[in-house]
Amino acid sequence: MRVSASPCSAGVLRLLALIFAIVTTWMFIRSYMSFSMKTIRLPRWLAASPTKEIQVKKYKCGLIKPCPANYFAFKICSGAANVVGPTMCFEDRMIMSPVKNNVGRGLNIALVNGTTGAVLGQKAFDMYSGDVMHLVKFLKEIPGGALVLVASYDDPGTKMNDESRKLFSDLGSSYAKQLGFRDSWVFIGAKDLRGKSPFEQFLKNSPDTNKYEGWPELLEMEGCMPPKPF
Repeated sequence: MRVSASPCSAGVLRLLALIFAIVTTWMFIRSYMSFSMKTIRLPRWLAASPTKEIQVKKYKCGLIKPCPANYFAFKICSGAANVVGPTMCFEDRMIMSPVKNNVGRGLNIALVNGTTGAVLGQKAFDMYSGDVMHLVKFLKEIPGGALVLVASYDDPGTKMNDESRKLFSDLGSSYAKQLGFRDSWVFIGAKDLRGKSPFEQFLKNSPDTNKYEGWPELLEMEGCMPPKPF
């Protein structure tokens, strides 16, 4: 007599065969991956590592190099158009800036002791609608031995007259005589300077070269100077 497997037994056998095939395949894949991980190693330079930020060390007034011993560090930036005010830093002290809220349209001037580096005072003069005689009086009263730091903002030249131009020239400026409407100017001079200051930058307001609409590019002057540099 012939005995045939029941449909239920055949289904169980097929299920067991499927489970066996799945388990065998999984064990093979696991064994292969384990072998690969043990035998294949990436070089260190290919291995993933956190990105390291390169930090540039800054010195006094944000200079990228330190000044020699007994030298003063400085950085002066003129204003950008009529939007961003000027900044003046001397020996890592921010003397004038928009953050300090002590800058204004026209000429921004700070006085520093040329021997000690101590700040003697600072003031902004409106050279568009202000009284130029306030500037003249200030320049005439500069004490001997003082350094004069100047940064323009917006319009430094409309109210300039011959007397104020001469006073700046006597401080060592080479460009005060031609300073005009919306020019950019940064300058360091000293009272009774016999020659011309090497610390001065000037850009003329010109539609052909202006970086901003109606204004030239801002100026940035930085460096080191010895006590009593002039």
